[in-house]
Amino acid sequence: MKQTIVKRTVRVLRCIPAVFGMAAIFAASATTGEEMNTLLPFFQKLFPQMASFDWGHFVAYFMLAATIDFAIGARADRLGIKVLIVLLCGLYGITDEFHQSFVGGRMPDVADVRNDMIGATVWVILVALPPVRRLWRRIAR
Repeated sequence: MKQTIVKRTVRVLRCIPAVFGMAAIFAASATTGEEMNTLLPFFQKLFPQMASFDWGHFVAYFMLAATIDFAIGARADRLGIKVLIVLLCGLYGITDEFHQSFVGGRMPDVADVRNDMIGATVWVILVALPPVRRLWRRIAR
């Protein structure tokens, strides 16, 4: 009985990074269009060839996929779970775009959800590579 409580507690604690990641994405979505326009031009000057790709979404959802993977643990090595991680990130991306529709100067954009899912997909592909998977599972015990 005591072991089951410990296991459940550990499972819940492993979800905390994903919750913080989602909260960070939510907070970033609350940034007004005016505030965003001060950050984006700086980044686009550094990397002009990437001006049409929103790296913020890519990185945020790459990290969200990693935290969801961490929460799930070794079961995340299964193909079906990897697909679920990408779909969960895509679903959260859709809610993120909906949230942005209520923020001044921001509009929902399907390309952002695409970039979210690309970030999540890159994570699940990267962590599927055997050397990366072994290292990740050692770290994410």
